[in-house]
Amino acid sequence: MGLTAKIRTRDGWAVSHGVVTVTDMTGTQVLRAETDAEGAVRDTTELAPGAYTVIVTAVGYAPAASSAIVTASGRAEVGTVTLARQGGTELPPPGPWTIDPVHSSVAAVAQHLGISSVHGRFTEFGGTIEIAPDDVTRSRVAAVIRAASVDTGNGMRDTHLRSADFLDVERHPEITYRSTGVTAAGPDRWTVHGELSMHGVVRPVDLDLAYLGTGADPWGGTRAAFRATAELHREDFAMNYNQVLQAGIAAIGTTLRIELDIQAVQGEFLPTA
Repeated sequence: MGLTAKIRTRDGWAVSHGVVTVTDMTGTQVLRAETDAEGAVRDTTELAPGAYTVIVTAVGYAPAASSAIVTASGRAEVGTVTLARQGGTELPPPGPWTIDPVHSSVAAVAQHLGISSVHGRFTEFGGTIEIAPDDVTRSRVAAVIRAASVDTGNGMRDTHLRSADFLDVERHPEITYRSTGVTAAGPDRWTVHGELSMHGVVRPVDLDLAYLGTGADPWGGTRAAFRATAELHREDFAMNYNQVLQAGIAAIGTTLRIELDIQAVQGEFLPTA
């Protein structure tokens, strides 16, 4: 006898802070139960046979309602109820996430000679993501990049980029980003507002973020995937060096397109295996 139900997100993950309320046809509440750590409800309260309305709520999610028929056994099996993020926007389950640098990339693209692009990346970085449970727009991101790890595939060019003309890695060994807010830009798209510190200069930088979903990994953990882009101007960070060719074309463009492909592992630590 009683009520059984499973509460899940659209990605199939358990909602452990859900509340299930059952009302009869007169609107009277006859049962209230909370989900367990697995997003399940197993309540043994006996219900009279008949039709009921089941309402599921959870902080940060839009409420969901469904009908249930209680049989002569006094049992109501609601099945799986899927909750959508409030406002129709999606992000991973709440809590801490740790960026996995082995399965992530931080890349930059600059125009070269006005006709092609130079592609570079940073090979040493790390960071954390905190998905807020109550108000997803209060979620936070923090990342640190080792400036000297810049790699464009050309040793001479990389040495120049590490010099005082550009990153000046001896004086400014770290590039840091810390978010100041998050706003929804679509069902699975977000704008992350934050401050980027590079070359001793701090500037506001917005990231256009796409949430690609979550899934289990081979090591027993849960991973979330994101892709983000941003546009930077070198002069905003006091990197004014340039070589101008005879035709008046800059050897290296002043605008950088930043491309981030991020995998984050649920929890405060990366797997050791």
